[in-house]
Amino acid sequence: MKNIDKLLELTTSRIRQAEQKYGREPGSVKLLAVSKTRSVDEIYAASECEQIDFGENYVQEAVEKIHQINDPRLIWHFIGPVQSNKTHQIATYFQWVHSVDRAKIARRLNDARPGHLSPLNICIQINISNEYSKSGVSPDDLPQLVADCRNLPHLRLRGLMALPAPSADIELQRIPFRQIKTLLDAVNSPLLPMDTLSMGTTQDMDAAIAAGATIVRIGTALFGTRT
Repeated sequence: MKNIDKLLELTTSRIRQAEQKYGREPGSVKLLAVSKTRSVDEIYAASECEQIDFGENYVQEAVEKIHQINDPRLIWHFIGPVQSNKTHQIATYFQWVHSVDRAKIARRLNDARPGHLSPLNICIQINISNEYSKSGVSPDDLPQLVADCRNLPHLRLRGLMALPAPSADIELQRIPFRQIKTLLDAVNSPLLPMDTLSMGTTQDMDAAIAAGATIVRIGTALFGTRT
């Protein structure tokens, strides 16, 4: 087992340092541990260090982990592409979905959300770098999708998510993150405010925090390189 406690401490410290460097409120950026393909033991180890938010990409794998761990403290985030035939399981087992990219998926999640659960927190995924290989709505189509999601009573639209094209240059990394922040400001409403920007990974979390990220999705820095 890797020293997840030490890696978690280092990752949290990096986030707090970036908050301070870029004038963010202390504690305003949440760490989402990307636990896809990671073992139950690794998730246990992180949760014992008070990490409670975990992100999964694969529905069946995630549901098995959720059943096996059975810890009501943990908050499960679905961060992968949403397939229509998986919406029932996602709406049942997760508290967050970061990857809503079309109205059909939003409606299916809304209809499948069990009535005894609170509204499902969702983020709309933006294909900010216009990459053919990635999911996400185009910036031009964002306002209509926001309007569609706000009309669904079992969903709570929290904000936007994006995974920009990778770059090793922090100044280049900051460009798409600033564009995402601008998009959020443009579609936000004081009556139904959105408070979430889910953006930034191990490679570019500093640039994302500088631009306004409120959730950074971290896998490698927390769990180490996959073997």
